Amino acid sequence: MRHLPQAEIILLTYNNDGQTEYNKRLELKVPLISAVDRIQQIFEDRNSIQNIQMGLFKLEVYDYPTNVFQEALLNAIAHRDYESTSSIIIKYYPSEIIIENPGSFPLGIDSNNIITHPSAPRNKLIAETLQRLKYVQRSGQGVDIIFKDMLSLGKSAPEYKLYTEAVSLTLRSSLEDIEFLRFINKETEENGDFSVSEICILKYVKMNKIISLSKAAEVAQITTQSATNVLNVLCKKKNILQRENRNRYMFTHRVYESFDDNIEYTKDKDFDEIQAKTMIIDYLSKNTFMTRADVERLCGFSSTSSKRILKKLREDGTLILEGKSRSSIYKLK
Repeated sequence: MRHLPQAEIILLTYNNDGQTEYNKRLELKVPLISAVDRIQQIFEDRNSIQNIQMGLFKLEVYDYPTNVFQEALLNAIAHRDYESTSSIIIKYYPSEIIIENPGSFPLGIDSNNIITHPSAPRNKLIAETLQRLKYVQRSGQGVDIIFKDMLSLGKSAPEYKLYTEAVSLTLRSSLEDIEFLRFINKETEENGDFSVSEICILKYVKMNKIISLSKAAEVAQITTQSATNVLNVLCKKKNILQRENRNRYMFTHRVYESFDDNIEYTKDKDFDEIQAKTMIIDYLSKNTFMTRADVERLCGFSSTSSKRILKKLREDGTLILEGKSRSSIYKLK
């Protein structure tokens, strides 16, 4: 610190959101690893838990995931401009944390590609040292971890702001979408983990009901071809999305029915049933029979919706039912 006095980290705490005057100030002019450990301890002491009911169990949701704050702090250390006389400043408000970092983004990185841009640490030796000491999982940005974990927990997306000679990151603690948290948690347990691209796309669909191919590429910060692949995975493997029309996607009925009743359906239910009927007939024209589970996978319906559409197709003479209970199969009449 004697040779590089600006390599300090200043921690400011505030009693109220938006307050301009801090009530505590901590200047850490110590070796960076010692500063990280001290800040991490303060963070853990202040990081509160909210219990969210998940069926018969409760899920503990922290204000900020520990790994998210750690990645954000270590990114600031590895990417700051040490030629600048300014310090890293952490502002701790009751409902948000702001990390202000000297130096602009590395060349080629901006807020539109920060999730997926290849790693370009300004201070490679520091980044590699932090990795060897097991403070970070890998040498790199870790921005994908920050976005994925915040959105998965139903919180707002991290907000990056670029200034002439500084970058700020804002993390907000409020749980803005409990439904999305429950949805992601349930789907992860049943179908495995999501990628950051999938989380970004699903969050957009939850907020806007429908997503286009171009918008999917934009929100996930990937190419159109990569977005097509991600959308296909969500459609085919997880039965989460379905095509609304060419290059436009929406949640399946199974997913919509897992949300509260105040979610507005963007497609007319009569149209859905007509489309489902066409898909079922087309399937049976190429296959001898199908089960109710096949209808769920094919049409993206829940068990209840599948039963309803199959009953109507039997009543209007389109299908016949053979077998009982789990051995039931449906054929064209």
